[in-house]
Amino acid sequence: MRICFVSTYPPIECGIASYTSYLNQVLRKLHNETFIVSQYGAQGENVFPVYWPESISLAKLIFNISTKLTPDIIHIQHEFGLFGSQRGVQVIELILRNKLVGIPVVTTLHTVYDDFGEQSKTIIRLIISESSAVIVHEQYQKQILLDFFGTQWRNKIHVIPHGVREVEEIPDAKKKLNLENKKVILLCGYFRPTKGFHRIIKIFPGIVKKEPNAVLLIAGKLRGLEFLDYQTDFFESINRSPALDNIMVLRGQFPQNTFDTILCSSDVVVFPYERSGQSGILAHCYAFHKPFVASNIIPLTESIKRSAGGLIADTDIEFTRNILKILKDRNLYATLKENSKKYVKQKVNWTNTAKKHVEIYHSVVKVPYGKAKYVYID
Repeated sequence: MRICFVSTYPPIECGIASYTSYLNQVLRKLHNETFIVSQYGAQGENVFPVYWPESISLAKLIFNISTKLTPDIIHIQHEFGLFGSQRGVQVIELILRNKLVGIPVVTTLHTVYDDFGEQSKTIIRLIISESSAVIVHEQYQKQILLDFFGTQWRNKIHVIPHGVREVEEIPDAKKKLNLENKKVILLCGYFRPTKGFHRIIKIFPGIVKKEPNAVLLIAGKLRGLEFLDYQTDFFESINRSPALDNIMVLRGQFPQNTFDTILCSSDVVVFPYERSGQSGILAHCYAFHKPFVASNIIPLTESIKRSAGGLIADTDIEFTRNILKILKDRNLYATLKENSKKYVKQKVNWTNTAKKHVEIYHSVVKVPYGKAKYVYID
């Protein structure tokens, strides 16, 4: 099958870019021919960077190049900020242009909240009605959409969990970061208020009192000029911490091997999020079978229910207690790791995820000439 993605793509710094990259690699291994139409800055084999997200004609630009690639299907990776002004309304034009020439469109909604504003609701309603199929990552996200827009879309909306890499842990990761013999607690991602990292800064001195060998490793990046006041307060709180000597901050957009080494150096990963869709960091956490402690919010609790790979915390006291449990109880630590390993192997590895995508593609592609099959040999 010839699949054309419309998505950000590496080296663009974006979780959706990484998502599409992993999915694309596995689809090619499954003997599909793939192309990516992306923003300027994207690179790679069969990657076509043709537009700026601020362009007033991005739908036409994407459509013109994608149709020349003669795809069997267009797969749009949707996020509101990727398709121009007015909540990315041009994505609707793009879907309709393809529909008018008979090319099926599958749209993955990477952001589904239960408190959509009216503009966002309008965009999502039209995406659902005009796409050939819609993909979300969680069952609760599908239910939100059905509650908002009606149960008539039940068979059009499909749930495919975020894919996870199958990789080997880096054995000397702590040594590479000068963290040998330390109990490493990892906070990882962009520094913004909804991540809740400030909560862990506050409780960390109490953790050190009970586990003096603990190190809080903070690895992330500032995204442009957003949330400057929060970022200033956050780093000032680190500098004022009585446990400052046990805190390490790594700043940067990390290449894959660097990121993997940082993740592998940790004993427990903490997700004190106040709001979240699905988490790309959590998917990487599963890849290396890292135990984690997460806020009691639906995207994270649903993942824990399926994987049994982490613990839930409501309050600062529970975060402290559960972090210490994982650091001190080696049986619990081993159980959580083994649960994550089984979850990835049996459920959410990228091969399984890609095969589910192919099933959806075939369900909406109409072949008008009998039993003819598509063949692609790389």
